[in-house]
Amino acid sequence: MHRSPYQLSTPPDVLARLHPRLRTYFGAIPPGHVGRGEGVFTVVGTPRRWLWPVLAVFARDAVMFPVWERDVPFTVENRPARVGRGTGTGQEARPAVRAHRTFRFRSGSRTMVDAITAEPAGLVDHLGRRGRVSARLRAQVDAHGPDAGALRLVSTHVSFRALGREVRLPAVVSPRVTLVERFDDEADVQRVSLALSAPVLGTLYRYEGAFRYAVVPDAGPGRGR
Repeated sequence: MHRSPYQLSTPPDVLARLHPRLRTYFGAIPPGHVGRGEGVFTVVGTPRRWLWPVLAVFARDAVMFPVWERDVPFTVENRPARVGRGTGTGQEARPAVRAHRTFRFRSGSRTMVDAITAEPAGLVDHLGRRGRVSARLRAQVDAHGPDAGALRLVSTHVSFRALGREVRLPAVVSPRVTLVERFDDEADVQRVSLALSAPVLGTLYRYEGAFRYAVVPDAGPGRGR
């Protein structure tokens, strides 16, 4: 049976608490189909302009962008994939969902790329076109309270690949990623918020907004990207 990385890595009792409309987003995408969404981010980036030169480096690999904009239209496209990890003969292709989020900034469109994989230790998000930066994620779904039914993904550690090796950042300097996906029944939209923060410095980058999403037959020109 075909399952998504979330279904492979998250206990069934946790996923059972998800809002019914979110189960489509985090469930398996059938063969020959693609997940597509469209909406608006109320904010994207950071107002700390001293960080922009650093973000410009990450922008080259489609991770983050040196911007601070409001009311940014965007689209998201999710596709099932397999991502190779390891080196040489030890490389293994793991089930993944590859996402392309295209932001229509005032200066032009930019696309953020990442791939979520199911690995023995749990969910891992490989950021950028080459996936050189990875964040291991812990999934949580509250059964009660204001975020009941929402999925919260929090990074437990961040690593990067250099010279063929995986290097894990020490906790004292490692940034933390927090992603929350919830469904707003009243507005009939899915809401998303992401924050990248670091010890002492606080929030380094964020985006938040709302969109509508559906899994549809994959017959468009973007197939196979």
